[in-house]
Amino acid sequence: MQMSILLFVGLLLIYIFTILGNSFLICTVILSPQLHTAMYYFLCNLSFIDLFYSSNTVPKFLLDVFSKHRKISVIGCLTQMYFGLILGNTEYVLLAVMSYDRYIAICFPLYYTVIMSWRTCKYLTVIMWAGNFMLSVIPTTLKPFVFCKGNKLNHFACESLALLELVCGDISFYKFILFIGSLFVLFLPLVFIIVSYICIIISILKINSADGRSKAFSTCASHLTVVFMLYGSCMTTYTGQGKQYSSNIKYISIIYGAVTPVLNPFIYSLRNNEVKTAFRKLLTRYSASRSL
Repeated sequence: MQMSILLFVGLLLIYIFTILGNSFLICTVILSPQLHTAMYYFLCNLSFIDLFYSSNTVPKFLLDVFSKHRKISVIGCLTQMYFGLILGNTEYVLLAVMSYDRYIAICFPLYYTVIMSWRTCKYLTVIMWAGNFMLSVIPTTLKPFVFCKGNKLNHFACESLALLELVCGDISFYKFILFIGSLFVLFLPLVFIIVSYICIIISILKINSADGRSKAFSTCASHLTVVFMLYGSCMTTYTGQGKQYSSNIKYISIIYGAVTPVLNPFIYSLRNNEVKTAFRKLLTRYSASRSL
């Protein structure tokens, strides 16, 4: 019972800070005209995804901590799976887009506003969301899951790998879809990020000023921290599909399901002077309006 209380309090605090941190970042960017650039536009998208990705699983998990009968309907479980796939897949692609944004900003600063125009940002956003929606929903819509191997899920949430253990018959089609999805959503974006940062590092090393190099590296450090956390935990989960492996992935999934969403806003805000300056200006403006 004591362990359940500690788990409940810990997860509740994580979820509260997730809501506060991501809401703070979204509101700061929206209310600060100086942050209305492509970089912070995509950062808002990241905070939006983290906010709803965590909300997709953590509240249900909190309700289940003290429950003896941890139940969820089939429709509820599939809905949770679909939202998790759409939001999660979009986040991985978004991190690749953000690395491209940093590449253009550092390697081609004079053309940054032209290349990363609002029109480009909107097109990239539509492609990201629409593409990942189709990749996540269409395969299981064309060939729906048929469950016949019990009704106990060996996981904290309704994730695709855990659900496959309950699916009847040949699941090679679903494993093929997972492979294709991992290729386009995990591996190719990761390769793109690595190539982008190789180009960025080469460009930074050509900068004569030590202050210029330091500033350029600092703008990328936050993004790389998030990439390592998210890709590391998720690739560990989805590159193995054996039964013994899948029975342990639920512990790794806590990292990208609860820990990463709460850390992202703090990583980007605490390491970003522009965000901190914008927030101080908002506080000053609010205090001045209150004193009138």
